[in-house]
Amino acid sequence: MARYVISGLRVASDLELPGALSAPAGDDGVDLTIAAGPVPESLDNAEQLGPNWQLAGERFLLRVPGIVRMLLEGATVLRWQCEEGTSPADAAIFVCGSGIGLSMHLRGRCVLHASAVAVGDRAVLFCGPSGAGKSTLAAALSARGFSLLADDQCVLSDPGAGDLMVYPDGRAMKLWDEAIDRLTLQPRRGAPVRTRVEKFYVEPDIALSRPLPLGAIYILGEGHALAGSPSDGPGGKEIAIAPLNLADAAHVMRANAYRPAMVRRLDQAGLYLQAAASAMRSAGIYQLVRPLDFGRMDAVVAELERHWRDLGIGEQRA
Repeated sequence: MARYVISGLRVASDLELPGALSAPAGDDGVDLTIAAGPVPESLDNAEQLGPNWQLAGERFLLRVPGIVRMLLEGATVLRWQCEEGTSPADAAIFVCGSGIGLSMHLRGRCVLHASAVAVGDRAVLFCGPSGAGKSTLAAALSARGFSLLADDQCVLSDPGAGDLMVYPDGRAMKLWDEAIDRLTLQPRRGAPVRTRVEKFYVEPDIALSRPLPLGAIYILGEGHALAGSPSDGPGGKEIAIAPLNLADAAHVMRANAYRPAMVRRLDQAGLYLQAAASAMRSAGIYQLVRPLDFGRMDAVVAELERHWRDLGIGEQRA
């Protein structure tokens, strides 16, 4: 089995996980084992049900229709089985993403749908749903010398144990072909994320393998701001950064969980409130409104760098 380190977990996998960070030589510890095997289509005595998942005790069944079924057992073993002739390569993105993300949820960890870069010695996160531009913004910053910490999934340390730390997820960026071209990242383009999909793995210039303390969290938006934030200009085309109050911060932390439904089902709302309060004390949670326009990327980065100087976290690049 290949060995990786992903979001602080030591992973042994019989499935190749493209872009994942290899475990250091000599580290034989395993927190999560990923192995092919028979996965049932349903669980006996399921206590909770969703449209594509079931929970029975410490067993969690997740199905990506027509692609792969996954069974998590005690958050330490993940079995996977392809559906309808899907190749293991096409299943890998879901096993590495949803499978490991759910393992983190079952471990009681705070997992955000976010990308992150290092600014000085701090982690800066960009949260938002799919298509919000998280990976594109992180890639643009990476191309400007900021080290990549995570793409798509950020795992935070226990908010009850002091200042929040952000763990590197150990994976390459996943970008659409247009973003690769507009950011001139063609030399770093790797294999496609899935067959017949114009999205590719892209190796960052620098990727960190150590956790960093949280510096700031930005909630990405376009065209309008949350109540109480400043105007974003005519037609929603200006760039604005506005701090959130604790109530809004707690809401967006839950809304930007990697799997928000799991937060509700696992009764973890308190965990995300605690994480939001910790982030507000040690860093800050902000809304970043900007146009989704590659031609404005330099202006967005300049505004972020100005904000980091104001926060005192932009003195150096990691």
